[in-house]
Amino acid sequence: MKRTRILSAALALLALAACSSPPPPEEDKVTVGRVQGEIKVGMDAASVAQILGSPNIVTTDEQRREVWIYDKISSDRVDTSSSIGGGIIIFGGGKSSSSSSSNQRTLTIIIKYDEEKKVRDFAYNYSSF
Repeated sequence: MKRTRILSAALALLALAACSSPPPPEEDKVTVGRVQGEIKVGMDAASVAQILGSPNIVTTDEQRREVWIYDKISSDRVDTSSSIGGGIIIFGGGKSSSSSSSNQRTLTIIIKYDEEKKVRDFAYNYSSF
């Protein structure tokens, strides 16, 4: 009986671990710090793509110059619950509580290129709520 419980618990933990994907390595994340520290006016588009990866949107301005837009959204949700219970054959008692919190972050980066595909301007907006 005890062996069955241990095996069931191990299988449940394994199933939970299989459902979650590990976060990307820190060096692969697009952050405000990377934009501030690594993106410079005059850089070529290939260097920007190497640093930030592929943009979500590629468009052109009124003079047909390329504009890259990176739009990233991240959400975290933490659910916690606790319970206390006990019982005697017929009578029982218990207490349970749960709470959850969530956090959402957005990062939008706009990179404008000149006619030679060099960064002429860039801007970013970060919010957390």
